[in-house]
Amino acid sequence: MASVLWFGGQLVLAGRLLSAEDFIRFLAILFSVMEPIKSLGNLNNNIQIALASGQRIFAVLDTPNPIADSPGAISKKDFRRDIEFRNVWFRYGESLDWVLRGIDLRIAREQKVALVGPSGAGKTTLASLLPRFYDVTRGAVCIDGQDVRGIRLQDLRRLMGIVTQEVILFNDTVARNIAYGSREFTLEQIEEAARLANALEFIQQLPEGFQTVIGERGVRLSGGQRQRLAIARAILKNPPILIFDEATSSLDSESERLIQQAMENLMRRRTVLIIAHRLASIIHSDLIVLMDDGQILDMGSHEALLERNAQYRNLCRLQLAGAGEE
Repeated sequence: MASVLWFGGQLVLAGRLLSAEDFIRFLAILFSVMEPIKSLGNLNNNIQIALASGQRIFAVLDTPNPIADSPGAISKKDFRRDIEFRNVWFRYGESLDWVLRGIDLRIAREQKVALVGPSGAGKTTLASLLPRFYDVTRGAVCIDGQDVRGIRLQDLRRLMGIVTQEVILFNDTVARNIAYGSREFTLEQIEEAARLANALEFIQQLPEGFQTVIGERGVRLSGGQRQRLAIARAILKNPPILIFDEATSSLDSESERLIQQAMENLMRRRTVLIIAHRLASIIHSDLIVLMDDGQILDMGSHEALLERNAQYRNLCRLQLAGAGEE
């Protein structure tokens, strides 16, 4: 550009090329096309980067989902009797070790069952088999005597509400996050669900109440507030089966108390499967199942396990020691 200015300027001054006005116009045009020309030079690099990224994205999107409706899948709209795990064995791959080994468990309708045990015992994996996040390797998981693999996947998951430690929220309003995945609900029904989840008070304090946008993954809310929104979502859905997977982990005492109250509101007259490390949240369960290394070691009430099972007593002792240090 400097060469063009110097050489062209000399010619214009000598009156041999263009008039001064035309030379200025030429320079303006020249400067305006330089950036697009440089961008054109980088176009091929950008295309190659985009192609490589696209291949990785479509490799994921095009991966077939092994969990799908079987050809003769039936429709099931209600839950009447029980859930059964019948000699369930599971592993994540043929070359990997067994995660679950010979699990036999029956959960009656409106029964509250807790899974406890050390990390890696297979508790979350066992609960994940019920909504068919995975399919069993051997055995069967049945609802009212029907293998879940023979139930339409959409109907199966509509029977369940799941509250996990990692809450999935979206960059949308509080009301739409609570109603996400459900049928059309009125604002009054959403508010009632929030009240039962002990979330109404903090929602009303937000700048725009239920119309407040909470940010990607709910970043504008605390951990306890996010959990209460997840519980409100489950209350609004009103499913007959509930799964709580570490719903009160990593929360302060006040948030845990509020969430425990919300969970009690949600669990009334429902069948509940709870996974928890904090035994205080499950000691009043109808049945506590002690697991380790993918197997059921023992099951019974809190008092019965405390009396007869040394490993359960040790878990309780460790919990009490941790609470004493806090």
